[in-house]
Amino acid sequence: MRSSARRAIADLGGLQTMVDILKSPNPDLKCLAAETIAHVAKFRRARRTVRQHRGIRKLHSYRLAIRTEGMIEDLVQNLNSENQELQMHCASAIFKCAQEKDTRDLVRMYGGLDPLVSLLNNSDNKELLAAATGAIWKCAMSPENVKRFQDLKAIEMLVALLNDQPEEVLVNVVGALGECAAQEPTNRMSIRKAGGIPPLVNLLTGTNQSLLVNVTKAVGACATEPDNMGIIDRLDGVRLLWSLLKNQNPEVQSSAAWAIVHDAGEMVRSFVGGLELIVSLLKSEDKEVLSSVCAAIANIAKDEENLAVITDHGVVPMLAKLASTTDDKLRRHLADAIARCCMWGNNRIAFGNHGAVAPLVKYLKSPDSEVHTATAEALFQLSRDPNNCITMHESGVVAPLVEMVGSGDPALQEAAAGCIGSIRRLALANEKAQTK
Repeated sequence: MRSSARRAIADLGGLQTMVDILKSPNPDLKCLAAETIAHVAKFRRARRTVRQHRGIRKLHSYRLAIRTEGMIEDLVQNLNSENQELQMHCASAIFKCAQEKDTRDLVRMYGGLDPLVSLLNNSDNKELLAAATGAIWKCAMSPENVKRFQDLKAIEMLVALLNDQPEEVLVNVVGALGECAAQEPTNRMSIRKAGGIPPLVNLLTGTNQSLLVNVTKAVGACATEPDNMGIIDRLDGVRLLWSLLKNQNPEVQSSAAWAIVHDAGEMVRSFVGGLELIVSLLKSEDKEVLSSVCAAIANIAKDEENLAVITDHGVVPMLAKLASTTDDKLRRHLADAIARCCMWGNNRIAFGNHGAVAPLVKYLKSPDSEVHTATAEALFQLSRDPNNCITMHESGVVAPLVEMVGSGDPALQEAAAGCIGSIRRLALANEKAQTK
């Protein structure tokens, strides 16, 4: 269905009609309505209408949304139909709509998670399986839904689908496993016990970009558990993750970088050119790539030898160039990386020379407390150079740092106090010099 047709259906009130047809006793009509809804719901405004189809455009409360909602309930009810085509279209519509949290919550509230998991038993019907696994993947983005999937043994059922399935199904299965593993540590163990680690690692050698994005996320989430990491390493999965940093797709690059973050410092020297490759990714224009690479560099730089090598590869000016970002996720990991890189040679002086200090001070105005902690630590490390202290003072760093000394976060307290102490000592030394 063309984009213009989808928009016309939504603009002319066609979704409301489709929703009414879902209540029809005619299975053919219901199939057509569900299929149309699945197509139309590919764009955001239509998904909103799907939830609020009775004409309410602005809802004053979430409870009101539930009271006025009717469509998700109809889709869920039709998941229990004996008509597999109708089940497929309804699951597909949920797949498209469940990108948004409100819809995921409604699917759970109307009891839609159980029939979705039951549909996994229809392994011969690949279209139905793709729709069901897609809906499960999107619904698994909510922790409450993941808990229900655990109770239903969905993880074991998903692992069983990792072999001999079309890529359309695999993308969704792996996406669902990745969400479950990321949100609950016990699920990482469940994936291992169900035999899911080897087939996941095998999928790292594929070429489907959507599948690579999801499998790197899934393997990365599983790798945070030591027993899983041992299996991944033995299967050459770590090398495969590092090789995916060379992929031209920014989504693959970032998900691969996130996957290696935890063990980057220990593993990096095992790969020829690994340190140079990581630093070169700081040239990316993709914020998610930059965030993941900065996080990896922060771990890599804990090792002095690694830090010396990445310094030679020009990590300081490249990190400094990113300091003007307004993206809080990137700010947090960038500040971590800068703090770590200050520990070698004249790097803290070099950061000042490359103009990284003043932009960092602005990070303290962020509403994100994790940005504050990482930034305070970076500023503390930078404050050990007198010229940086002057720049910080001129940029108004003292007032926000004084406020942060009263924080309930010990790490933030210590870093803020340390930075203020450095500035104060410089001021006292300056006063003494002037009185002589």
